[in-house]
Amino acid sequence: MTRPVPPTSSPPPSALVAVDRVVAEFRRGGTVVLTDLTGKGLLIQSAETLTEESLERFGHLIDTAPALLMTGRRAEALGYEATDAPVIAFRSPTPLTVDQVTMLGDPVHGTDHARPAMACAENSMHEGAPESLEHAAVLLAKIARLLPVVVATPLHGHTDIRHWAAERDLLTVDSTHILSYLPAAARSLRPVGDARVPLQGAENTRIVAFRPADGGIEHLAIIIGNPDPEQPVLVRLHSECFTGDLLGSLRCDCGDQLRGAIDVIAHEGSGVLLYLAQEGRGIGLVNKLRAYHLQDRGFDTMDANGQLGFHDDERLFLPAAEMLLQLGFSRVRLLTNNPDKVAALARHGIRIDERVAHVFASNVHNLSYLRTKAEKGGHIL
Repeated sequence: MTRPVPPTSSPPPSALVAVDRVVAEFRRGGTVVLTDLTGKGLLIQSAETLTEESLERFGHLIDTAPALLMTGRRAEALGYEATDAPVIAFRSPTPLTVDQVTMLGDPVHGTDHARPAMACAENSMHEGAPESLEHAAVLLAKIARLLPVVVATPLHGHTDIRHWAAERDLLTVDSTHILSYLPAAARSLRPVGDARVPLQGAENTRIVAFRPADGGIEHLAIIIGNPDPEQPVLVRLHSECFTGDLLGSLRCDCGDQLRGAIDVIAHEGSGVLLYLAQEGRGIGLVNKLRAYHLQDRGFDTMDANGQLGFHDDERLFLPAAEMLLQLGFSRVRLLTNNPDKVAALARHGIRIDERVAHVFASNVHNLSYLRTKAEKGGHIL
């Protein structure tokens, strides 16, 4: 039986831990400080967690009017001209209110009555470069599984921003650590648990849990039978879906794909199913529920993600490649309908010998969802 490769890396890197701490503070509605190598700083807070009290505290920290940072996708959804810029800075000529922030940032709960007050700010939108503090701020919101909209103010006139932040009991993190966080966390994955878990229809099964160095959420390798690392191994990458996998939701085909993959691998005799902690194509369960709400208003699954400010697919498949390599598998037959998965694994050092189709019957609730995946996502259905 193949065993995981022993860990070879050093103890958890401080950069990952620093980002993890800031993420926790951000999710609680706290204000944090981003810095960069040039000495610039940015005071930020999640728009999703903004309250009247926290906006007032934000104003007491610095007297410069804050901007609202959002993805170019969200700006386009608001009716502004399409842009390839990853981040847009929306600067209002008047102080932002919580209602305005909610309207601009949240398509589910935002109200139209705040829109006229912000219309005159249209010409004050500026693009944030991919390596900018602004880009790092919005990425932090994504890592925190919040809406990708951030209230932000540059910190000018402070020679030592970290000292300024420490005096005010604010957490500080380097923007480069945020920008490199997701791939760094993926590369830090190590096996932390391994047990035999007989499954219905696949009794010869064990599960290996992989955890990143910052103590984040585990990904699971479900190993059925005794796959031979010298041969191409049948592999399924399955992103977790609470509603489909556990509750049997009919809005998607995830439950069918999960159980079907176990059956196919067991029938073949051996293989690996990687259960990846990337709910809702990487946007998280809460945002997936918001997307469902928008789908009920008439948006398709990908347009709903765009309304929230996300790309069609925010998943990272480097964790899957790292797990396979540590398990000793570098050649696979990939069980998927998604050509992007094939390309992603290949970019990360996995040789794809074959794409194996993985199609299931639709139902009245997921037919539109499947059609969108085929027409817009390129899935081969």
